Amino acid sequence: MKIDPANTSQKDIYKILTGTVIPRPIGWVSSISESGLPNLAPFSFFNAVGEDPPHIMFSTVRSGNTNKDTLNNVLATKQFVVNMATEDLVDAMNATSVNLPPDSNEFEFAGVTPLASDIVAAPRVKESPVSFECELVHHYSLEGHQDGGATIMIGRIVMFHVDDSILLDNYKINQDAYRPVARLAGANYAKLGEIFSIKRPFI
Repeated sequence: MKIDPANTSQKDIYKILTGTVIPRPIGWVSSISESGLPNLAPFSFFNAVGEDPPHIMFSTVRSGNTNKDTLNNVLATKQFVVNMATEDLVDAMNATSVNLPPDSNEFEFAGVTPLASDIVAAPRVKESPVSFECELVHHYSLEGHQDGGATIMIGRIVMFHVDDSILLDNYKINQDAYRPVARLAGANYAKLGEIFSIKRPFI
């Protein structure tokens, strides 16, 4: 079947993308408003985009042409933290996907602990074994949208926080101890599952 996005609803396009581009890592983004109110929300349109220098990106939808609190906060402060969600934190992460009023505190709602960051103003999640303090370097809002589109945020990592419990020699990560979760479609998530290795070919 051929599917022309120009003649397909935004809702159906979302189902196609989120059902085929899997698994997707989850960026659990903490931010802070100009008045000092923390916010915490998960984003599965998220990934690393380079290591020299280290940058990551996430994209936040603007349903109904309305900005999410995360977008407003990051645009105002130019800072955010990405916390990685693990099997132990999946319920708390999912709780922060609820659309709470702007004056609500998702840290309290989800039962996780805000911890002061070293460089940026936004707090990080104490319980997360991996957090990236980031400074916003670029953002871009998609054009030609049906219902508000999305805004891509690119941040430079200015501090890594990696728990000793998942760190091996030479900065390698112990995947068995890390146990990250990934987003599938609908209400479905994935664990790492079976891991296999393939060496790159050399010519």
